[in-house]
Amino acid sequence: MSRTVPEWQGASDDADIPARVKLRIWERCGGRCGLTGRKIMPGDARDYDHITPLWLGGRHAESNLHVVLKDAHKEKTKAEATVRAKINRVRAKHLGIYPPSRAKIQSRGFDKSRNHKVSNGALSRRERLVRDV
Repeated sequence: MSRTVPEWQGASDDADIPARVKLRIWERCGGRCGLTGRKIMPGDARDYDHITPLWLGGRHAESNLHVVLKDAHKEKTKAEATVRAKINRVRAKHLGIYPPSRAKIQSRGFDKSRNHKVSNGALSRRERLVRDV
């Protein structure tokens, strides 16, 4: 079956989705959340989400959008942000532009000697006590 209406594609990545396109997406999804599968009721807050995120090369087009519940969309965005941050850190380190760590390496230090001699050659208090016994 061929399409009678050409597919909508946004002029830019942040272009508003027209109401006629939102209606077509709603009908294609059957009024169900694309993430949870739950039926979206009239009072439920909803969003239109990209199936393949734009930062992974997804298009801002009708075929790459689905209707989702706002709460589910927040969770998906949070999970994607974590992954995106990790990818950006690894890529920056690979390119050598990630700032080096400023944390100093913690050392255990040196052990304190039991028979510590004073720098002028005199015996320590402990050595004097041991010698006098």
